[in-house]
Amino acid sequence: MNNTTKQALSKVPEVTLIFWIIKIFATTLGETGGDAVSMSMNLGYLVGTFIFAVIFLVAVAAQIKAKHFHPFLYWTTIIATTTVGTTLADFADRSLGIGYTGGTTLLFTLLMLSLAIWYKTLGSVSVNTVSEPRAEYFYWITIMFSQTLGTALGDWTADTAGLGYTGGAIVFGGLLLVVLAAYLWTNISRTSLFWAAFILTRPLGAVVGDFLDKPLSKGGLALSRYSASAAILVIIIGCILLFHQRAAKGSGH
Repeated sequence: MNNTTKQALSKVPEVTLIFWIIKIFATTLGETGGDAVSMSMNLGYLVGTFIFAVIFLVAVAAQIKAKHFHPFLYWTTIIATTTVGTTLADFADRSLGIGYTGGTTLLFTLLMLSLAIWYKTLGSVSVNTVSEPRAEYFYWITIMFSQTLGTALGDWTADTAGLGYTGGAIVFGGLLLVVLAAYLWTNISRTSLFWAAFILTRPLGAVVGDFLDKPLSKGGLALSRYSASAAILVIIIGCILLFHQRAAKGSGH
């Protein structure tokens, strides 16, 4: 299969600055949207997880069935992973009683296992190889674990480590700058740096989302989860409409 055909079959976007901007907004929306359903609607973490898991499965099925990259479908699926990640992590951390440390450790282990099995099965975990169903299954499972881990890690940093939402945002923002520096000035694997950045943007979005909607007494701004979610969604839609996103080139490891 030549490079042109591979690129046409790619289902994920090229990794550019706008990709990361939308990703951070999407993860923030996952936090405010997930909390809106589980907390503001008083449905609880388990029911919230079930609702978002159904949306996630439908979105992934549509994404895999699609023949080409569709920006709105792709980002809908990303948002679905981050909302289910929010409620699932909260359920594991709080309802199951394993705490933020236990939840973070468990989810990190699952994420590493997902990447290891993906690599062992297909020989690469590069997003440039996500152009056929098997790779897509691994891609979305890995993303779901990374989004769930990000929620638990953000909560652990803000609460257990005692850094608060602002401190957590500074920590994860700083780590992302380290990844950027490594990308610009080192020869570290681009695939490894991608997944490091992808994972780190989730807890950044988690602490920013919590900062927006948590009570003033807990260091938040106490904004409405509904209005915050709606505003972020409008920004995401605007970015998708204003900035053209191409499919990632299907090549290499």
